[in-house]
Amino acid sequence: MRNAETVLEVIQKRGGQGKPLEDIYRQLFNPALYLRAYARLYANDGAMTPGITSETVDDMSLEKIKNLIEKVRHERYRWTPVRRVYIPKKNGKLRPLGLPTWSDKLLQEVMRQILEAYYEPQFSEYSHGFRPGRGCHTALSEVARNWTGTRWFIEGDISRCFDRLDHTVLITILQEKLHDNRFVRLISNLLKAGYLEDWQWNATLSGSPQGGVISPILSNIYLDKLDQFVETVLLPKYNRGEKRRGNPEYMAIIRATSQAERLGDATLVHQLKLRKRQLSSCDPNDPDYRRLRYVRYCDDFLLGFIGPKTEAEEIKRQIHDFLWEQLKLELSEEKTLVTHAKTQATRFLGYEILCQQSNDRLDRNGRRCVNGNIALRVPREVIDKKCALYMQEGHPQRRPEMILDSDFTILSQYQSEYRGVVQYYFLAQDIFRLGKLHCVMETSLLKTLANKHKTTVAKMAARYKTTIETPYGPRKCLQITVQRDGNRKPLIAQFGGIPLRRKKTAILIDKEPVHFKVERNELLQRLLADRCEICGKTGKSSVHHIRKLADLDKQGQAEKPAWVKQMAARRRKTLVVCRDCHTEIHNGTLSRQLGLK
Repeated sequence: MRNAETVLEVIQKRGGQGKPLEDIYRQLFNPALYLRAYARLYANDGAMTPGITSETVDDMSLEKIKNLIEKVRHERYRWTPVRRVYIPKKNGKLRPLGLPTWSDKLLQEVMRQILEAYYEPQFSEYSHGFRPGRGCHTALSEVARNWTGTRWFIEGDISRCFDRLDHTVLITILQEKLHDNRFVRLISNLLKAGYLEDWQWNATLSGSPQGGVISPILSNIYLDKLDQFVETVLLPKYNRGEKRRGNPEYMAIIRATSQAERLGDATLVHQLKLRKRQLSSCDPNDPDYRRLRYVRYCDDFLLGFIGPKTEAEEIKRQIHDFLWEQLKLELSEEKTLVTHAKTQATRFLGYEILCQQSNDRLDRNGRRCVNGNIALRVPREVIDKKCALYMQEGHPQRRPEMILDSDFTILSQYQSEYRGVVQYYFLAQDIFRLGKLHCVMETSLLKTLANKHKTTVAKMAARYKTTIETPYGPRKCLQITVQRDGNRKPLIAQFGGIPLRRKKTAILIDKEPVHFKVERNELLQRLLADRCEICGKTGKSSVHHIRKLADLDKQGQAEKPAWVKQMAARRRKTLVVCRDCHTEIHNGTLSRQLGLK
């Protein structure tokens, strides 16, 4: 059995060389890849969510991997239809979500690892979605850093992209680089497996179901054709000229200013300098100078263009035609807009993006210092919508559904929700506006605690308010400390204490190569030991999973069996057990007197 990291590094090297990948189906017979896939998936919340069968990550074993490999080896594996559910979108519509069975998830993860290792070195540097070391922050940082002077923004949104991926086009794209018919056929069968809705089977004639483990990498492979079109056709065509020519009117004012200074006319010099400050030093309409920039995150992309609006509209039309003719996709007309960068903010990945223009902001040398720079801002509507979750009739309100939780849990939940918003908008120049959200959430939190303890907000604030040190100095926050027995460190929960300061470095480093050397997971070591952690029996062990540690508290404290105490002491959601013990756990008949060997 070859090491999983070695296999993926060999595949990655071949991808970096641009060579076709042959005879890769046999890599699906390597148990190490399945163990690696299991280690990546078991902690996900969806691992305990069943598909159309009752199978979940619970009862995972080496025997199950062996049986799965045997089916794949003899091409007897059949994909099961996904269970379709619907989740709400921001616009009020519903997004379909597919829930595969656990075996399908495991095999998809193995295939995803192979595809990612091969295609990742070949993907465009302008693509940031679902890629290791990249994300929303890397895409936004690219815009803020390199799009200076942008005149027009071309927002792009592909209508129902995941639902409309053409299977024929996708298979053709895969066959260009993957010269293994068995592997491609396995992907083709997956795409055609269908879905169950209200227990009725429906065919999937197009698209890659959202919720599938392999769907993101397939969509990136598909949309890489768009990246190549922009890189090889549009960027060379609309990038010309080393620098703009000088503005004749600006140069004339400089000459007039020099003459006025020689004559000693201070009033005229001041007027000419004010006039010069209103003009661009370079000709904004230089026909020999053009710049086009591009960035994509999943099915959303953004282009920045320096040139006339007519050419910006032409670029939009060319992308529309390419998507329709080559990829069978369609741009959303209501979301694909051409906006003036200096007068109207565009939306991308939840941020407002604007090209700054201020002739009055000067540096210490008296020069304009912000013109042309890209500003990232927090949309006001985002702040209002987040605040509305904790308000009623215009005022912060308590959350009665949390009354039965402990103070520590309530405060931790509020901090988790607040920290998620703040950390996402760390790149924004006006992140300080999130102070409104902090104020609303803090009041709602105190009202919730006051309602729980039948007291006042002021008393709860006095009980939990404290001051902590941050890189920007002391900050006030709410803090709860839970002492624990023995030498264990106390549990600390805080709300607030996050300085609302812009962080230019709040991004991932996206230029590092992808490495696959990972230390063996502690769970894998226990599984490979093949020894029951309850009775000590060896052979044919499987892993018992629970959805969350809080589930261990559902039984009374005095009634907790030994296996519950074992999991609680380890703070682990897994327990390696033999077949008999696992059956007794699920039947509720495992005696607490068994003890742990």
